[in-house]
Amino acid sequence: MSDAHRPYFDALYAASDDPYASRERWYEARKRAVLLAALPQPRYRRVYEPGCGIGELTLALSHRCDELLASDFSAHAVELARKRTGERANVQVARHALPMDWPRDAGRFDLIVLSELGYFFERRDMQRVAECCKASLEDDGTLVACDWTPDFAQRSLSTREVHGILSGLGLARLALHEEDDFVLQVWARDGRSVAQREGIR
Repeated sequence: MSDAHRPYFDALYAASDDPYASRERWYEARKRAVLLAALPQPRYRRVYEPGCGIGELTLALSHRCDELLASDFSAHAVELARKRTGERANVQVARHALPMDWPRDAGRFDLIVLSELGYFFERRDMQRVAECCKASLEDDGTLVACDWTPDFAQRSLSTREVHGILSGLGLARLALHEEDDFVLQVWARDGRSVAQREGIR
């Protein structure tokens, strides 16, 4: 994400500690619930969640994994997310400007969640983030993208473009949830459905 976005995020978090009303809006709570329900495994070993914002999804994910590395471009967001998840010993929150700060030395992850993030990147940087996802994903790993659909001034890419880049990684798509407001997709190296994984079919 370029420094051109810094004034936007600085202004957002200067005006409010919850600029997207993540703790108050049913829309946000429901979207988190849809994302969590779409995960093909009940629990994960190591999760990476870049663009964590104030940490609402981070907190929810922390109950489904052993270790969670969350990050954000905004120093204020990182501070808020650390406070929000302070009682969760399995959560670490860092400041990362992607793609350059992708945690290549942190090992591989069996879940990577890109929520409301990709459309802030220029195409080349989004492609680099996608390649980082693929390189960091475990053999049984899951990749999730969830993005707002309507246009807004700060977009660099459409949600369709973001999901097209991620779809081009060659992972199997396990789920597609599409509404007027957002699109959620889940990909994995293991293309079996949840029912197949559990031997139901």
